Amino acid sequence: MIRFTIIWSILLTATLGALVPAFHDRRVSNDRIPEERVPDGRSPDDPKDADWPVYGGNNAGNRYSSLTQINKENVGRLQPVWSYDTGENNKPGERGMDIQCQPIVIDGVMYGTTPRLKVFAIEAATGREIWKFDPFEGKRPRFHPMRGVVYWSEGNDKRILFTAGPSLFALNAETGKLVESFGKDGEVDFHDGLGDESTYGYDPYQFNIRNTTPGVIYKNLLITGSSVSEGGDALPGHIRAFDVRTGKVAWVFRTIPLPGEYGYDTWEKDSYRKLGGANCWAGMVIDEKRGMVFLGTGSPSVDFYGGARKGSNLFANCVIALNAATGKRVWHFQTVHHDLWDRDIPCPPNLITVKRNGKTVDAVAQATKDGYVFLFDRDTGKPLFPVKEVHVPNAKPLPGDQPWPTQPVPTKPAPFANQVLTEADITSRTPEAHAYVLERFRSSNKGPKNHPSDLLGGLLYGIGGGAEWGGTAADPEGIVYVNGNNMLWWLKMRDAKEARSGQEGRSLSKGNVLFNTNCAICHATDAQNATASAATQAYPVLKDIGQRMNREQIGALLETGRGRMPSFQHISKEDRAAIMDFLLKTETKSAANDVHAQTQNTGNQTNAAFPHQPPYVNNGNVQFRDQDNYPAIKPPWGTLNAINMNTGEYLWKVTLGEYPELTKQGIAPTGTENHGGPLVTAGGLLFIAATYDEKLRAFDTKTGKVVWEYKLPAGGFATPVTYMVNGKQYIAIAAGGTRYGLKPGGTYISFALNSVD
Repeated sequence: MIRFTIIWSILLTATLGALVPAFHDRRVSNDRIPEERVPDGRSPDDPKDADWPVYGGNNAGNRYSSLTQINKENVGRLQPVWSYDTGENNKPGERGMDIQCQPIVIDGVMYGTTPRLKVFAIEAATGREIWKFDPFEGKRPRFHPMRGVVYWSEGNDKRILFTAGPSLFALNAETGKLVESFGKDGEVDFHDGLGDESTYGYDPYQFNIRNTTPGVIYKNLLITGSSVSEGGDALPGHIRAFDVRTGKVAWVFRTIPLPGEYGYDTWEKDSYRKLGGANCWAGMVIDEKRGMVFLGTGSPSVDFYGGARKGSNLFANCVIALNAATGKRVWHFQTVHHDLWDRDIPCPPNLITVKRNGKTVDAVAQATKDGYVFLFDRDTGKPLFPVKEVHVPNAKPLPGDQPWPTQPVPTKPAPFANQVLTEADITSRTPEAHAYVLERFRSSNKGPKNHPSDLLGGLLYGIGGGAEWGGTAADPEGIVYVNGNNMLWWLKMRDAKEARSGQEGRSLSKGNVLFNTNCAICHATDAQNATASAATQAYPVLKDIGQRMNREQIGALLETGRGRMPSFQHISKEDRAAIMDFLLKTETKSAANDVHAQTQNTGNQTNAAFPHQPPYVNNGNVQFRDQDNYPAIKPPWGTLNAINMNTGEYLWKVTLGEYPELTKQGIAPTGTENHGGPLVTAGGLLFIAATYDEKLRAFDTKTGKVVWEYKLPAGGFATPVTYMVNGKQYIAIAAGGTRYGLKPGGTYISFALNSVD
């Protein structure tokens, strides 16, 4: 494996929304690039030092910096100035895990995470390591994406808070040591606050939970979402606030209501005892002045089939405003009713200010997986552009399900991602690719956009975005910048009772049952519907997995997790062995008739309905690509968009990324699938990596033209940051790689001007 360095560096100051109390709001005009410079090269408006204090840059989540030292006129002189090597993803035989972390910068110190979930502090001006903390020292590790950490301070008490696996930790920000007064010796069980067996009939502490995006601070509260399974063993995705000093749960907002609570009647009776999800995995933002927290939730379990949850399913797929001090609901808006397409809210909202009828309105902008941007009044939740409930054509659902008859569609802005698939949209890259894709197209269920999944199999957009977890950026003028994907997916449901190939008519094996419960929501076990190599699939096809991995490697992956795949330490060693037997085709025994008994390892389980056993499961999340592994539709496959949210009109739309080999063939840049978000500055620049070609680019925010680019040592599937130390502005990003079958990396890289004016 190739060795890389972890680099980190970015600072930004708030322009919209209040920041964490310990930080100052330093503003710079965004309507000009100052020509006058002070002796160290700064604009007169730039501070000598400036932080990037929270995930997203400020409490509004705007990924915007008022710094102007690096601007359109001099960005060509931007070059690497330091890198920080985590020492991970570079050992022979070590499984690569990407870095999705957007670091924070406080008082000249950068805090971030490594591919294997260690937390570090480094000098933001040099990359010199100050300390590093391993949350799994002496424990079995669990690996998953971690997109950042949280800082809190009160006097001399300065803390870094983060989650790794099922634990919430508090570290001394200056030493990296655990804060012993927090929880039990610095650690809190992240299951706390979800409920107990008396509520659900099962013990939530025995099932998987983690967090992939950092929470937010409101006074002395850490408010956070979670990441849970999307299968039958999904825990409820309740929003919780933890006391920063003690780690105790301060309040809980239940996203799957209990009997008597608002929204309970939007589910089938007792759904809460067998279903989970409706979780905020993508992050949240704070309006400190209003004392409100804003967030978006994901789909309920299980993805693609909702027979056990008839109704609209509040508060899944909702933009929600909560009282930050109490967790009480202020307002909500559901963007998808009774989700059958895995259309989670994929990124934090953006708090912006827009002009409406000559008046200034504080607003909330939310981008979605299917390419919409909703805009709401921040106080009331009323849409600022009309939203129509569009009738869903009468399609035949799977038995037992009841799709919702309408879905909300904003009238403005127009979608930034593809919505409808026609024969004219399929690839024409080569005659052979066109013929290959056309055959699948004609034999698939295209249907309307909101056609429910079925046993025939269909092609659809949006499983992977649209918008993704990298989020949107916004400037003080109400311009929202969002990168989008136009990727096509192949979804086919199957009867969960079907035996694997060659075993029709027999009872399902224990391993097959466990696979259906824990794994089938993401992974296919046959290649019938796979059109790309496992290396480039977001969720690899597991047919013939034994030819790629041995039993020991599969067992280690089930135990630790990797990338989007969580650890399965919450199920017994024997059940993990049964899953491996199923995958490696070494089973000898069939399951007993009581399939629920096969999946329970929780002691005195009193709820036979959990984990939920849906009658239909999907074929795994499989992208539809041509025989050469390129997307099956015509470009652009990835875009970058600037939208004026005052009017709902686009300022520009450009392709984002390229396949270098296609460019060499004379094909115009196609754009690529992209993961990672944008950073916008008052210097008139937008920085983003995110693409297959491993480049960090700077765009002119007025025109969308690329004005600078740099080939990173590995893919930059994280969001950049910017900050100022001793009069010098830096741009920093994590180069973590591994997506799309690319080489892994373990480096943070920081850039600055090679000289100042």
